[in-house]
Amino acid sequence: MAESFAPRRSEPVFARLAIIGIGLIGSSIARAAKELNVAGTIVLADRDEAVRKRARELGLGHMVAETAAEAARDADHIIFCVPVGACGPVAAEIASSLKQGAIVSDVGSVKGSVVDAVSPHLPEGVAFVPAHPVAGTENSGPDAGFPSLFLNRWCILTPPEGTDAAAIAKTRQFWEGMGALVEVMSAHHHDLVLAVTSHLPHLIAYNIVGTAEDLEAVTQSEVIKFSAGGFRDFTRIAASDPTMWRDVFLHNKEAVLEMLGRFNEDLALLTRAIRYGDGETLHKHFTRTRTIRRGIVALGQEKPETEKLRKD
Repeated sequence: MAESFAPRRSEPVFARLAIIGIGLIGSSIARAAKELNVAGTIVLADRDEAVRKRARELGLGHMVAETAAEAARDADHIIFCVPVGACGPVAAEIASSLKQGAIVSDVGSVKGSVVDAVSPHLPEGVAFVPAHPVAGTENSGPDAGFPSLFLNRWCILTPPEGTDAAAIAKTRQFWEGMGALVEVMSAHHHDLVLAVTSHLPHLIAYNIVGTAEDLEAVTQSEVIKFSAGGFRDFTRIAASDPTMWRDVFLHNKEAVLEMLGRFNEDLALLTRAIRYGDGETLHKHFTRTRTIRRGIVALGQEKPETEKLRKD
């Protein structure tokens, strides 16, 4: 039941919620908002007919519209749960359907380019409060969602300068209603932070798993068969939605390239330490990173059982 992970609201934050895109995040929002009464009426839309059909079968929300414009009509809160590269076109599509006082948002992990792409299409009297729930799994599609996905996970809001304070407050209330912890920061700062905490790790995971796959002589017989915990973690990350992550790297390239440069410099130092048998440098580095890991666990952003020493 919903009560097991967050309290059900007596009154919804928004009377009518429109969710554009019914993947992992969109379907999880629909489930959580419905079970916890965070939204009164929930209307879904997706450009894929098969996805819309499945959403109806699953009973996600209250209605499934054929188009984004139809879903956005009369909605108080509209959330784009689409790849970041699609946010601008979706904003253009729904612009004429938006009512005065509506709040538009998104869930992308890049914010600067989304603000630039969406803002010009929104009419006067419509607020834009971008959001990024830092939560997810490697699975995708309407079946992948679950209502407790956001519980005790951060949701970062990046409202452009001058955004109505009441709209920001309502968006915060919406995410807190689904159990999320909310932080507000600028889009630029968000993109720098996520470049190192999320985007760069995904890039590394995609690369190392691709490298292993290229070693065709051992991939089937050894790499997969004897994959240890570290490699399994990489494969989990590398199984994330390819379209979404393609757009992330293309739309946050400056920050990613900056962090990738720093990473390559640090990697060069470790390479030198290994080559010349500098155990002290390696030990100091591993000790420092172990402390960071324990800090993440202490903040409740990961389950402690993954902290145990691995035998593989």
